[in-house]
Amino acid sequence: MPKIEVNEELFWSLAGRRWDNRDEFEDALTCAKAELDEDSDKRLPAHERTLKIELNDTNRPDLWGTAGCARQLRIYYGKGKRPEYPFFSTAGTVRRTKWMVRVEESVKKVRPYLAGFVATGKAVTDASLRDMIQTQEKLAWNFGRKRRTISMGLYRIAIITWPITYKGVDPDSVSFVPLQWDTRLTLREILKQHPKGKEYGFIQEHEPIHPLLVDAKGGILSYPPIINSADIGAVQVGDMDLFVELTGTDQPSVTLAASIMACDMADQGYTIEPVTVEYGYGTPFGRTVTTPFYFQKPVFCSLERIEKFLGEKLSGDECVAALERMGCNAEKAHDRERGAKDTFDGVRLYPPEYRNDFLHAADVAEDVMIGRGLASFKPGRPREFTVGRLSPITAFSRKVKEILIGLGYQEMIYGYLGSRKNLVDNVLGDGSRIIQIANPMTEQYEYVRDSIVASLLMSESVSGNAVYPHHIFEIGKVAFKEPAENYGTATRQYLGMLNAHKETNFNVIAAQIQTLFYYLSREYTIAESTDGRFIPGRAASVVYEGGAVGVFGEIHPAILENFGITVPCVAAEIDVDALLR
Repeated sequence: MPKIEVNEELFWSLAGRRWDNRDEFEDALTCAKAELDEDSDKRLPAHERTLKIELNDTNRPDLWGTAGCARQLRIYYGKGKRPEYPFFSTAGTVRRTKWMVRVEESVKKVRPYLAGFVATGKAVTDASLRDMIQTQEKLAWNFGRKRRTISMGLYRIAIITWPITYKGVDPDSVSFVPLQWDTRLTLREILKQHPKGKEYGFIQEHEPIHPLLVDAKGGILSYPPIINSADIGAVQVGDMDLFVELTGTDQPSVTLAASIMACDMADQGYTIEPVTVEYGYGTPFGRTVTTPFYFQKPVFCSLERIEKFLGEKLSGDECVAALERMGCNAEKAHDRERGAKDTFDGVRLYPPEYRNDFLHAADVAEDVMIGRGLASFKPGRPREFTVGRLSPITAFSRKVKEILIGLGYQEMIYGYLGSRKNLVDNVLGDGSRIIQIANPMTEQYEYVRDSIVASLLMSESVSGNAVYPHHIFEIGKVAFKEPAENYGTATRQYLGMLNAHKETNFNVIAAQIQTLFYYLSREYTIAESTDGRFIPGRAASVVYEGGAVGVFGEIHPAILENFGITVPCVAAEIDVDALLR
């Protein structure tokens, strides 16, 4: 989950009050789905104290900065006094401003969307600059999938000649001095030599055309999403007027991130001036878009569904009041789908400019719950009496765990999501059966694991300083594509085990598999395996009741090198569901 460091003095000023009692402050943060990770050091001067706050909702990127988190508290404890942001345009108000960016068709297939605004009227302070950079990085890393779908840049207006052009260029034909550098480099050289180029080069390195942002005199602002220039793109404490731009591959996400930044800076006292973006091609929002741009759609939720979700009957007025405390505009409304006209049987919510997380009626009900206050709901006894018992697979899995612990293995527990690098590329997989998340918040949680071995190898990669041998295992769920299933996917209970030691080999893991099956009272045979994760000739398939249920062997050296593991490893993976038959 995202964690932010906020300047205590700035946070209290934006929140409109301060909480000196830690317990009260932690309770207050509940409305932002946040918790206090670390209190400030009271020995420091007031202007140097920082609070560390952990955000527990990846669907609320508007909270990933000082201003956004403080705004939620200010509205909630101000009884719904929501700030106004008059600088937003909508689909019905296409207008041109004195600030203009022209987007050429050459970037359409590379990084096609841009949004931006100008912030004036206030000098940048050290605290505000740190917060801008932090919000920029949190949005680009988490919401923007490590800059793949969103990246952001800040620039000094004073040395920009308008209009700005966003275009695609040959990466060997253009050079400039990148930020934190003193030598001119071509775009391709930046990817190979500059630290940011090495970190984010994977986004652009295979493209024949690379994006570039230049002003009317040819001055280079930045090479999105890699690095700003060292002159126009070097914002410093004391600068007065800034241009903020965002580029990316998904227009709603880019536009929302720009809206979040604009609202945050407006809350800090900046005057926000819109920027007109003219495209050389059509976009979901049109060929001319003035940003910040409000594109969110209203969401209806019936009172009946709210009662079903929350377990308590609430009136339309109570729901509206609760939603307003969460910063939303709301009204009592008719259910248009049912054709109701005579009674207000629900609420219609209009998301604030900085939120786009209302995808379902359940999201409306959740905000009603938080807005009203969790403590306001009376606890109730369960209406049905049931007797619980372990499912057969859970009982069987516990027996497997006991055997593995008896063999000297230590149990591990992992999450089910990971990156393509760890779950596919590092284990030399082709990715043919792995399930990809359609719209992940970060590339670190983009795929559902189809194997436990990769998780075990990740643990071993950071355990080089621990005394050998290492024996670790996990029993948990995996999921993979399976055309024969109703939904095209299958979820199975797997056992994964790994043994790392300089003298470990195929015979060691084979003996442990034999011991495991003996104590499970299961007969099995082995057959030759061609699983690419193992050394050819040193791997075997486990066959039970005529079908392959697992594999074991010596991990391929190329995989060990990918994970940075320096000792031999043997591993096994067994379908526990299959053994339950």
